[in-house]
Amino acid sequence: MKKLFRLTLATTALINLGLLSSAYALDLYVDTKTKQIFAEPGPGRVHMGTFEKSEKKAAKAEAPQKVLATPAQAPVQESQTAEAEHKPAGDRLVRLREKADKEQLKNQVSVLEERVKEVEKIHGTFDDRGLHWATKDGNFSVSLNGRIQPAAQYNFINQADPATGTNTPNELDSGANIRRARLGVEGTFFKIWDYKFEYDFSRGNGTVGSGITDAFVRLNHTNALSYKIGSFKEPFSLEEAASNRFLTFIERHMSVNSFVDNPNTYKTGIGVNYAVPRFQTGLAFQTEPIGAWSAAATSVNANGNQNRNNGSGDTGWQGIGRISGRPWMEDDTKFLHVGVSAGHTAVNTQYRADGTMVGEGSNGGGGGMSFFAFPGTNVDRTNILNTGNLSNGALTDPNHRRITSYDRFGAEGWFVYGPFSAQTEFLRTNINGVGYNGEHLTGYYGFISYFLTGESKAYHVRNGAANRIKPKKPFQWNGTGWGAWEVAFGYDFIDMNSGVIKGGQADMVRMGLNWYPHSNVKFQTNIVHMLNIDTAQTPTTNTNGYSGGAGARTHGWDNGSISAFLTQLTVDF
Repeated sequence: MKKLFRLTLATTALINLGLLSSAYALDLYVDTKTKQIFAEPGPGRVHMGTFEKSEKKAAKAEAPQKVLATPAQAPVQESQTAEAEHKPAGDRLVRLREKADKEQLKNQVSVLEERVKEVEKIHGTFDDRGLHWATKDGNFSVSLNGRIQPAAQYNFINQADPATGTNTPNELDSGANIRRARLGVEGTFFKIWDYKFEYDFSRGNGTVGSGITDAFVRLNHTNALSYKIGSFKEPFSLEEAASNRFLTFIERHMSVNSFVDNPNTYKTGIGVNYAVPRFQTGLAFQTEPIGAWSAAATSVNANGNQNRNNGSGDTGWQGIGRISGRPWMEDDTKFLHVGVSAGHTAVNTQYRADGTMVGEGSNGGGGGMSFFAFPGTNVDRTNILNTGNLSNGALTDPNHRRITSYDRFGAEGWFVYGPFSAQTEFLRTNINGVGYNGEHLTGYYGFISYFLTGESKAYHVRNGAANRIKPKKPFQWNGTGWGAWEVAFGYDFIDMNSGVIKGGQADMVRMGLNWYPHSNVKFQTNIVHMLNIDTAQTPTTNTNGYSGGAGARTHGWDNGSISAFLTQLTVDF
């Protein structure tokens, strides 16, 4: 019995000793991200081990000490060794926490270094694209660009027939304005995609949508082949393909303005472009402009195509294209450029239930189509030629006319030989529809230019047109640089009298002096002089597509005399 009691007592003691030992044991866990130490398990925590409080130091203290050969040093060394080997668990926890804090700090520094590397991948520059930022791998880029063109006009010869009735005076007004004020953003993403959005604050006659010029996304299939969708320029005409920043004269020529620019060259659609240094082609299927600022806007809503409404009818549409190239080329300063353009445009004319036309006599915004021309001036761009709306009269009128489409054709040539260049174009617009039989409008121009400081016209490969001039010696206040200086002289003709269309005929000469102090700054002066204005056949009453006295004003310019001095400053970035 005594043996059984002793065995039980021993077993109980062993169990208590195990419990006592486990009471001093501690499981620790470390967070793999923050490196913090925890006493409990959790998400993202790894078990470091089980730590127990050591009792060896106390046991050694009770053991009898031996006499050593060097009594002065041995006890101290033994004590230090014992402390180093058998520190309490609390001290070890402190060291672990310190180590974890160091690891966490290293982790934070590593994160900062990675962020610095990411920032270093983006670099900014200022070049022809404006303020440009891009990642070093080329996947993403963005450019902020804009232009402003303050302009002035003084008419030193301004003679026309006096106005009649309640019509305003037949004259061009002198003054100053902001010809264009644009701000845009463009860039790339994932290398093969690019985009562009541009807004002109000087366009639109107050409608928001009309200020939008470019607004497209483009997929670059290869370096040469690309596709785009959105709002973009029609691929038509050499002079129209060039940005207004790079024009030799302040305004485009009359036929380009009348047949391309005034109907608003920025239209919504899809397009494809192929361009290599010696050859370019562009094709597009487009509808109408976004906003209402255009003779091509058929919506009766003030916002134009951007907000069709009941009764507006379907939008007009067009298929259009241009092919151009440099069959002779020695280098970028000596070449011959030739090209052709063609397009077919369907026109919408809307009628009321009683057969009367919506927008009768208007230049757009209700259907039909009209073409008009102004004499190359940049502040007062009053139309001196005007076909009136080519859709006119009620459906019940046996003499009514309705334009259903028009076809445009163009031929272009451009010769550059060092500082000398010569450029010419011929454009023709055929009118199709009820009451028309072969009527067509034509125009052409030609000019020469020469750089007195030795520069040469620059070539934009993708557009197949003029590009930015870079002076050999940019202007400096205290230096030898005077920038680039260019002189130009040209002739311009347009005829909008054909069959039943009596829009008038005119021709003019213009002279220009251009100063390019820097590649992003251009100061232009022009003198324009009308040689002849023939509007004798334009009706003086509100008939045949004219309303609001438009016919009488156009008729009043017959045999008129106009000469004007123009200036314009272009600053772009």
